[in-house]
Amino acid sequence: MSNKNIKVENTEINEVLYNFINNEVLPDTDISENDFWNGFVKAVNELAPINKELLKKRDVIQSKIDEWHKSNKEKIDFSSYKNFLKEIGYLVEDQGDFKIETSNVDDEIAKIAGPQLVVPIDNARYALNAANARWGSLYDALYGTDAISEDNGCEKTSSYNPKRGEKVIAKGREFLDQNFQLETGSWSAVTGFIKDGNNLVIHLEGETKTNLKDQSKFVGYIGDKSNPSSIFLKNNHLHIEIKVNSDHPIGKADKANISDIVSESAISTIMDLEDSVAAVDAEDKVKCYRNWLGIMKGTLEAKMTKGDKTFVRKLNEDKEFLDTNDQPTHLHGRSLLLVRNVGHLMTNPAIKLDDGSEIPEGIMDAFITVLCAKHDFKLKKNSRTGSVYIVKPKMHGPEEVAFADKIFSKVEEVLKLQPNTIKMGIMDEERRTTVNLKECIRNAKKRIVFINTGFLDRTGDEMHTSFEAGPMIFKGDMKKSSWLNTYEDWNVDIGLECGFSGKAQIGKGMWAMPDRMKDMLEQKIGHPKAGANCAWVPSPTAATLHSTHYHQINVFDQHKELANRGKANLDNILTIPVADRPNWSSEDIQKEIENNCQGILGYVVRWVDQGIGCSKVPDINNVGLMEDRATLRISSQHIANWLNHEICTKDQVMEAMKKMAKVVDGQNAGDKNYKPMDGNFDQSIAFKAACELVFEGKVQPSGYTEPILHKKRLEKKSISS
Repeated sequence: MSNKNIKVENTEINEVLYNFINNEVLPDTDISENDFWNGFVKAVNELAPINKELLKKRDVIQSKIDEWHKSNKEKIDFSSYKNFLKEIGYLVEDQGDFKIETSNVDDEIAKIAGPQLVVPIDNARYALNAANARWGSLYDALYGTDAISEDNGCEKTSSYNPKRGEKVIAKGREFLDQNFQLETGSWSAVTGFIKDGNNLVIHLEGETKTNLKDQSKFVGYIGDKSNPSSIFLKNNHLHIEIKVNSDHPIGKADKANISDIVSESAISTIMDLEDSVAAVDAEDKVKCYRNWLGIMKGTLEAKMTKGDKTFVRKLNEDKEFLDTNDQPTHLHGRSLLLVRNVGHLMTNPAIKLDDGSEIPEGIMDAFITVLCAKHDFKLKKNSRTGSVYIVKPKMHGPEEVAFADKIFSKVEEVLKLQPNTIKMGIMDEERRTTVNLKECIRNAKKRIVFINTGFLDRTGDEMHTSFEAGPMIFKGDMKKSSWLNTYEDWNVDIGLECGFSGKAQIGKGMWAMPDRMKDMLEQKIGHPKAGANCAWVPSPTAATLHSTHYHQINVFDQHKELANRGKANLDNILTIPVADRPNWSSEDIQKEIENNCQGILGYVVRWVDQGIGCSKVPDINNVGLMEDRATLRISSQHIANWLNHEICTKDQVMEAMKKMAKVVDGQNAGDKNYKPMDGNFDQSIAFKAACELVFEGKVQPSGYTEPILHKKRLEKKSISS
């Protein structure tokens, strides 16, 4: 990577980033190089000092909370605790009721409830797969996962297993019966279709005919009216396409010649520049930005190989068909894309400001991701309303949300955009944001489009905020703690109170086990029931399966019911999950430590050594979990907290780290790029990073892992280059 910098005024921009902006991003926009760089440099040098002051305020507040807990060790008086939080500005006053005022929002955000993917933007293939995951084969999703049992001869085999296929088809018919009921009979008896007038006539066995019980669910077709090749149906704002093909191996054996049920799946996708990528310098950032630019231009491609075949993956075109009046129409072929910028904490060496400091990475992200999106404003392939959607993570309270709003206003000014072109998603994953969520939303009320809950980062911040209050309960018990369940309800309650229904997304967190789709189908229906009009899934396949839940549950009807329930209790959210005089066995303590150590090492070794920010990492029981920095934050903070309260010792943790390093080495034995840690503890940068995350966890800002990870990754890159 080039270390040469280009100077604009007194700000230095890495040559790789500078040339990327000038040669690839700015052409075909209405902004000249001179206007962009002069406006950008002036703006970022104005914004950076404000960013720095907000981070100082975080440290001051945390220091006061630590001291309060040290002085109130015996028993916390809850009333005194709440008054203290108000005195230091941690809890702010409710300024009264209001409704959000966001306009020009795409239907995928406002009106369509469904799954949401999160994908690392540094991998072009993953990004394309996610963008194209708007539609997915229900048959493939069922056949290829444990959603269908392998019992009684239904195993997944190298070639097609007809017996397993029968189970898949039966499940597909069951899905149709549940959500697209016939006036008489069952979808299992359907033998064919005719488009007659505005209606769909359905042939059944025995030469009888029927219709959909609700004919408005029929929205179009492809092919001959008397023998259509595709039928389009709609339920709860979601579409499915029933493919009919007598020449297809599946369709040929089907009495109705149905070859597949294709479901509208990932309605929206977050292209991630944050927790799921390892981007530490100009070279890494440009790789991310280039993929986002390619998507905004519609030109991104990735060469892929399956077996002995190589092909190029591109962005899908829209689905074109005839509506019930036989007029050409279309449905969007791609997921609506949001982009997650970095939060306020991290800086990046790609740009050195006038005072010699590194640029706050979130400010850099805002300018460059929106500049890339100017190409989509002309094409309107992503947002048809001319908006760009930025998810902003890791903000602490209303003042920091107001600063993000200020950043976006400055970007709009420099890039000649209408006010509030940039829409903001607020991730409710820090405790100070949760308890002040209404006021956070108020400070972005003209551009807010998204709030969500995230158990992982939120738990990490819960631990760090109350680090000195006492030893935290076991990680597995966190999901049963009073703060967590109330937090989930509180987020929905505040969103509905502020007028989100029909205007913005209320989201829920990730299903982290991509190989356990049977469990996901049983459990994740709880998210739309809880009022989430989007919820995170780890893969396009999971999106297709999760989409079936949104056919069963009309989320907007749920909103009406939930709006009438009693509001979640803030006191529960403020209840700290510490153990009351723990009487844990040494065996249980050791098991918890080893579990944490294995998880930390399994993730960190890939992040530091290979620059992999998100992947399916086997846990201590060899169950594959989608891991990113949020999971790392919990595990490292948990051990650090126990060390602080003498539940375990440093020697004990170090022994566990070394023991688990052998386990992780074994789990990665098949990876030719993997560098073992065992026997190499003094030289392994990854191992030392994992240890530092724990042993220095107490002093990490808000318990974040990024400062150590970035430092160690840069060290690794400098050795490898």
